[in-house]
Amino acid sequence: MRASRLLSILLLLQDRGRLTAHQLAGELDVSVRTVYRDIEALSEAGVPVYAELGAGGGYQLLDGYRTRLTGLTPQEAATIFLAGVPDAAAELGLGAVLTTAELKLRAALPDRLGRHADEIRDRFHLDAAGWFRETETNPHLAPLAGAVWEQRRCRMRYRRWRAPHEVDRVIEPLGVVLKAGVWYFVAVVDPGSPPRTYRVATILELEVLDETFTRPADFDLASSWAAWAADFERRLHRAEATVRFSPAALTRIPYLMTRAMARETRDRATTPDADGWTTITLPIESVAHAHAEFLRLGADVEVLAPPELRTLMHESAARMLTLYTP
Repeated sequence: MRASRLLSILLLLQDRGRLTAHQLAGELDVSVRTVYRDIEALSEAGVPVYAELGAGGGYQLLDGYRTRLTGLTPQEAATIFLAGVPDAAAELGLGAVLTTAELKLRAALPDRLGRHADEIRDRFHLDAAGWFRETETNPHLAPLAGAVWEQRRCRMRYRRWRAPHEVDRVIEPLGVVLKAGVWYFVAVVDPGSPPRTYRVATILELEVLDETFTRPADFDLASSWAAWAADFERRLHRAEATVRFSPAALTRIPYLMTRAMARETRDRATTPDADGWTTITLPIESVAHAHAEFLRLGADVEVLAPPELRTLMHESAARMLTLYTP
């Protein structure tokens, strides 16, 4: 760990020039006293680092000195794929590793390309979290990710919606997925059975075991996730509703409805009637869920079927009329 930190200090000074002990401590998440000891160790090793005193002082390398100790470790190389989502890397416990990997990469680049890398960062940013939702707390994500890397079995207790609500499982974690700011993981529960997908936030307790497992040779995380997501959407929408949409509703649906309902509305749209309204039969998750979704459209939607959904819409409209009648 210390050797990696010394190299990080060297690369920081090479890349950014003069830095104070407090700035280095902040970058490396260590104490200022640790920085002092590391600087002394670098000097004893022959690295031409010196300090300038005063308000504008700090540590810097002798002009012209550059290191070529920039070989990436396997873990650092893996985090390059997370360079666009530093928050995700931090949640996985790889924030410091990603920083070191980026420093090594910058040190290996000519000055012109290094400046270009900074320009790209200033112009493009990826925010993976979804809108209007609180960030989930995932205290078990980092150890779970470590178990994925090391192919170690885990014992977990997790929460589910049906009884019994708390369940214990021994799992073989195969991968983690970040979807719209929410972390999921794919794991084998029963050897020989297809992998299952869970939400990381449902984990109540997690113990990484000493036992290792053999990863299925034919498992592909991206393909597995795509198949599960498509199946989840199909299982989620088990009923149908026939509705009439006004032209204004059709323009608002992509912003107000779920992705699946917006897609089905687009694909199933028919020729508008004489009033300009379009009648469409859509898949819905449940009557209660569809009731909440269609209320967003106000008077720009009319439910024709099923009868219980139409009744709910009528009752809601009547109550609203009572509330707003002068």
